[in-house]
Amino acid sequence: MSNRNYAIVGTGALGGFYGARLQQAGLEVNFLLRSDYDRVKKHGLIVESPEGDFTLPHVRAYHDAHKMPQCDVVILALKTTQNHLLPKILPPLLKDNGAVLVLQNGLNTEPEVAKIVGAERVVGGLCFLCSYKVGPGHICHLDYGTITLGEYAQDYKAIGITDRLHKIAADFKRAHIPIKMSEDLLLSRWKKLIWNIPYNGLSVVLDARTDELMANPDTLILVKEIMGEVIAGAKSCDRIIPDDFIPQMLEYTQKMKPYRTSMKIDYDESRPLEVEAIFGNPIRVAQQAGIKLPQIEVLYRMLKFMDVQRQEAERTRRLLGLS
Repeated sequence: MSNRNYAIVGTGALGGFYGARLQQAGLEVNFLLRSDYDRVKKHGLIVESPEGDFTLPHVRAYHDAHKMPQCDVVILALKTTQNHLLPKILPPLLKDNGAVLVLQNGLNTEPEVAKIVGAERVVGGLCFLCSYKVGPGHICHLDYGTITLGEYAQDYKAIGITDRLHKIAADFKRAHIPIKMSEDLLLSRWKKLIWNIPYNGLSVVLDARTDELMANPDTLILVKEIMGEVIAGAKSCDRIIPDDFIPQMLEYTQKMKPYRTSMKIDYDESRPLEVEAIFGNPIRVAQQAGIKLPQIEVLYRMLKFMDVQRQEAERTRRLLGLS
């Protein structure tokens, strides 16, 4: 039995789901919470899932990272819009030989964490999960759940699959979480962007679920063209994604239950959007190599405008005491 202990930073639809699964499997999991703290401290976590509903009536819930035990693995599941908080959160949570597992969307998230804890202590993870929060401490898992794990090294140098990766993977597999391991984390990040960029972006701009984007011939063309641009972006980093990866992602989405993407949920609930991590960073990386991604840039500019408008409206509502 593993004696590794875990911390969850960002106990939302993703972090809460994986953390609950790990605890259910008998691992020590410590949850850092903000708005959900009181509810979870008293009542624990509820997970609805097609794989079986379960409740954890007692969890190790904390409101302050400095009061948490140091952990072998810190799972970073915060939205990237909250990464400015990490210099205060991460250092006190890590054991001397501990690692941060970055389960965040977008590109260049690991280098940001490496600046805080050191590149040798960073592991990347790509989640293929459909889930959402029903309410405080209540998570609904709809579909999928696989995590692709990869070691991070300076400048995304591919260093293969390490013993540490195998050990973390074993804990997740014990919790019945499907795991894949990648020898090249940067390639895996670009592959994830092939899904994230078109579906997250178009779902917000066009106010549509994944099934609606797939059902309309015009939006389906857009999705395919944007996926092609992501492949061009990956190539600018010397990462080659075969063209047949696009039909694989389309088939994957076609089989998916109708889904409101995480960015659409954030927009609908007036939360800041992960525009820079998912759109801005890939555009800038490609530009440095002399490659333009025009349709992705159109999405990026539109989303930035919509995000600013929504955040200004939210601030006005708060000032007027309407929310």
